[in-house]
Amino acid sequence: MNNKLKDMNVDFLFKAILTLKNEDECYNFFEDLCTVPELKAMSQRLHVAKMLSEKRVYSDIVNETGASTATISRVNRSLNYGSDGYSIVFERMGLKKDE
Repeated sequence: MNNKLKDMNVDFLFKAILTLKNEDECYNFFEDLCTVPELKAMSQRLHVAKMLSEKRVYSDIVNETGASTATISRVNRSLNYGSDGYSIVFERMGLKKDE
């Protein structure tokens, strides 16, 4: 865990997210919490991470997601050297590597 990230407010946010029970509740909460561009940016990074974990090439990712190569590189760095957060989520969603 990144100690720079951990604080009382982030803890409170994560506890709030963990109370959500379905996709509709997520839509309602995140619509209130985030601007549309913030939510689109987070969802784009998740899509990029999924494509990278499927070993897709940057040009395909750019074309499909509209993400910049800088964003793709940043997500790739997280996949390779991060805290395995993407891997945990993909595994729990039933998405295996190269799937």
